[in-house]
Amino acid sequence: MDALILSRIQFAANITFHILFPAITIALGWFLLFFKLRYNATKNYKWMDIYFFWTKIFALCFALGVVSGITMSFQFGTNWPGFMATVGNVAGPLLGYEVLTAFFLEATFLGVMLFGFRKVKPWVHNLATFLVAAGTTLSAFWILVLNSWMQTPVGFVMVDGRAIVTDWMQVIFNPSLPYRLTHKLLASGLTAAFLIAGISAFRYLKGYKSPSVTTALRVALVAGAFLIPVQILMGDLHGLNTLKHQPQKVAAMEGLWNTQKNVPLVLFAIPDEANKKNLYSIEIPNLTSIILTHSKDGEVKGLNSFKDNPPVKPIFYSFRIMVGVGFLMLFISWTGIYYILRKKEFPKLFLKAVFYMTFSGWVATIAGWYVTEIGRQPYLVYGLLKTKDAVTTTPSAHIAFSLSLYLVVYALLLTAFITTIFYMAVKNKDKEFTKEEIDPRTGQRRSIIIGA
Repeated sequence: MDALILSRIQFAANITFHILFPAITIALGWFLLFFKLRYNATKNYKWMDIYFFWTKIFALCFALGVVSGITMSFQFGTNWPGFMATVGNVAGPLLGYEVLTAFFLEATFLGVMLFGFRKVKPWVHNLATFLVAAGTTLSAFWILVLNSWMQTPVGFVMVDGRAIVTDWMQVIFNPSLPYRLTHKLLASGLTAAFLIAGISAFRYLKGYKSPSVTTALRVALVAGAFLIPVQILMGDLHGLNTLKHQPQKVAAMEGLWNTQKNVPLVLFAIPDEANKKNLYSIEIPNLTSIILTHSKDGEVKGLNSFKDNPPVKPIFYSFRIMVGVGFLMLFISWTGIYYILRKKEFPKLFLKAVFYMTFSGWVATIAGWYVTEIGRQPYLVYGLLKTKDAVTTTPSAHIAFSLSLYLVVYALLLTAFITTIFYMAVKNKDKEFTKEEIDPRTGQRRSIIIGA
């Protein structure tokens, strides 16, 4: 493998590992704020049990996200010097804005949120939780601004081979940002919701049937049931935006080789890129034309109409994985709503299904990210900078060595993370963060918070 392929694999490995943790923390911060506000409103200590347990998970994800994010940013200089040399005037300030307005905010108030419950006034602790949640969302905003600009670059001119910004508002609010940002925030909401539901189902199956566990499970299922239909709608709008600005990507997603009308929806096939056709295709007539043009007779351009096309197979399969997981989320969450509305106890089989969906948000997020990033190829900045023109001249053996180290470390960290959260779930099986005692003044039973 040459430096280009190895550098692409290394960046893919880094971004795949990194995105796992922001995909949780972006939305989990808002879940934590909801749990805290419910406690404030009801004074029911089960909400603090939920809050304290998931704060620990949040802190763990935040730490891993920071470490992997720093490592990933190094690659702009080590593996892709042509990227910063060409568009550094755009990318540099945007990354700087993310650190100054978002990372410092969430990192500072995370300490108050984790350790200040007994040391600051309740309203200060509430504010800290809100600012941490807002900081994670703001961080996602700036990162998505840069990535969206790389997909739909506007607001600049080229001077001596370098992009010079002419309008920062156009750069920030580029044509694909609203769709991509909303799609990502909803994806994070679903990732966090199914993580909470899956871990809660695991704890319930292990015999930890306290009100805090059942409540967390219900909240997560309701959140998932609400978010997934909105995400399906947003995904459709995002697809239409992509069709307008990157039609090659949509053609690869659909496995469409030739421009045609009455385009069928390919449920499954094996794309044959050498002969430019699909093998063993299972199709629904006209449905792709209906989805993309709102008419069964609508015409959609195929890959053969374009000069620079991305690799088809990874995009085609990743898109179907993302959509398939999305519909599984829809089925599981709405089945949970059925049991909640009927006020029935969750069957063991259903709880196992929820447990198996614990990391489904990760699967869908990574698959969707691959569709987005691989679909931009052969460009690093769409229509402006090709990937091959930005890669390092470092010997491929050096890149292969660092890639090997990354893969080993990431495998160990991911194993440690998953093992730790399930260990925490079992460790707290017979212990809550609150307990009941008799009030010596009134003789009444009361709940007190005993730990975080």
